[in-house]
Amino acid sequence: MLLHFLALAASLFQAQGYFSEEKYPEESKMQPPTVVVAIIARNAAHSLPYYLGALERLNYPKDRISVWAATDHNLDNTTAILKEWLTVTQKFYHYVEWRPMEQPTSYAGELGPKHWPNSRYEYVMKLKQAALNFAKKRWADYILYADTDNILTNPDTINLLIAENKSVIAPMLDSPGAYSNYWCGITPQGYYRRTAEYFPTRHRHRLGCFPVPMVHSTMLLDLRKEGMKNLAFYPPHEDYSWPYDDIIVFAFSCRAAEIQMYLCNKERYGYLNVPAKPHHTLEDDRLNFVHVHLESIIDGPPMYPSRFVHMFPKQRDLMGFDEIYLINLRRRPDRRDRMLFSLNELEIDVKVVDAVDGNALNSSDIKILGVDLLPGYYDPFSGRTLTKGEVGCFLSHYYIWKEMVDEQMDKALVFEDDVRFQSNFKRRVIRLMEEVEQVELDWDLIYFGRKQVNPANEEAVESVRNLVVADYSYWTLSYAISLQGAQKLLNAEPLSKMLPVDEFLPIMYDKHPNDDYKSHFLNRNLQAFSTRPLLVQPCHYAGEPKWVSDTETSTLWDDDSVRTDWRGSHKTLKGSPPSEMLSAAYRDEL
Repeated sequence: MLLHFLALAASLFQAQGYFSEEKYPEESKMQPPTVVVAIIARNAAHSLPYYLGALERLNYPKDRISVWAATDHNLDNTTAILKEWLTVTQKFYHYVEWRPMEQPTSYAGELGPKHWPNSRYEYVMKLKQAALNFAKKRWADYILYADTDNILTNPDTINLLIAENKSVIAPMLDSPGAYSNYWCGITPQGYYRRTAEYFPTRHRHRLGCFPVPMVHSTMLLDLRKEGMKNLAFYPPHEDYSWPYDDIIVFAFSCRAAEIQMYLCNKERYGYLNVPAKPHHTLEDDRLNFVHVHLESIIDGPPMYPSRFVHMFPKQRDLMGFDEIYLINLRRRPDRRDRMLFSLNELEIDVKVVDAVDGNALNSSDIKILGVDLLPGYYDPFSGRTLTKGEVGCFLSHYYIWKEMVDEQMDKALVFEDDVRFQSNFKRRVIRLMEEVEQVELDWDLIYFGRKQVNPANEEAVESVRNLVVADYSYWTLSYAISLQGAQKLLNAEPLSKMLPVDEFLPIMYDKHPNDDYKSHFLNRNLQAFSTRPLLVQPCHYAGEPKWVSDTETSTLWDDDSVRTDWRGSHKTLKGSPPSEMLSAAYRDEL
């Protein structure tokens, strides 16, 4: 009877769905791990708005992030910027710990803001250890250390690093040079050692998550791992005898705890500033960061400042020139916007000139403008004559020379819209032009960016640093031009015997290898020089992603039906063609 009752009850319960799994709601999802972000800021006002902006945009729940922030020993307004940001954003984060210290403004024994005495290393170690203790006390799952000149432009950085499931892992960060936030080798004394793996890793020729002896600047620690209880930034391990440096001390601690450091370069995660040398100033550090910022605009993803930090407008100037021109096709607003942004960051004022769009010209328009081809001209590699794009490019430069003469400008600077700037561009240009003026150098044109064909043939100008007498060159990326130089170019009446502008200029300073071309221009007395090293480079070279030519990809100047492209043109190749190849090409041509 009892068994019959239990069976009846079970059937009733089942009919009501009490034993049916589908009647119950699914369990809620696991919350993401908790993360502490450690911010240690000193004299970082130049980079801090971008650093904080990158933190804001991290694709990670802010209510699962606690912020531990410390700042001290500042000569700039780092404290005010960080306080402004934390005041507004603290409501978004789970918890914020704020540890400012206004005095003193330097460390004991410090010779300058970029000098690192042992007292500074020790204090930084103690700060990093305090952040680690804070994270452990709050039972955080992870702690992210990121220096304030390290900009995490990839919003998925935390998620990507957590997914690797490593105790200590760093995202590889990019810089304009070879520098990054890892070592592939370390000497028995604890110093850096260059290895064969470094550059293939740095240039992403090999991709992955690699064991390395050192990561620094930005790294994620998994505090859930058992071995993490033995890690410390301070005090150094009892057996430590390596250099007194916070990153080396921590690397030794990882080694002693048998914890492997890893570097991940599977994605582009962001950028870091190249560290300034001990004798550098805060201005040097700022200029280095500006260069990193400009590189991020080209290679991407770009940096953006915080929405919650006030930034003062840039104070732009003309660097001593009467005018600075930016040549840009109206149909290329992407290039215009990038160049204007870059020039604004460099605090350079500029006048945008709408380039003559060769693609919009038909053959009749070109004839009406008085343009005719230089007799016998054709590209020695492709065999074609002028393209409409090359006509438009020449006319764009020509009208600038004409405006200079019409308005009697003493000197001007010209940029094309597809350049990237070398570090400290503005300061180097100003210093160069000051030296040129001091020695009263007779100059008409100074290249800042070009393609050198025979660099070994170029002689240095003894009285001016980093200046050479220009030899045969391609490209007109950027150059300074004087009033007398512009007048000489106009006097040559080049429109009626046109060839590409970068071929015309070497003819005018008598360095072109084709004597037949030169015979059409009698007064070849342009005084042309070039910076060495060059101060601007192309943003992209032929065949690289995002590369587009507005002069090579066009139609022939006098035939709207014949399409042209860059293939086979020696001017678009990266590097310089061998002089023997050029000589043979011109011999064949003649």
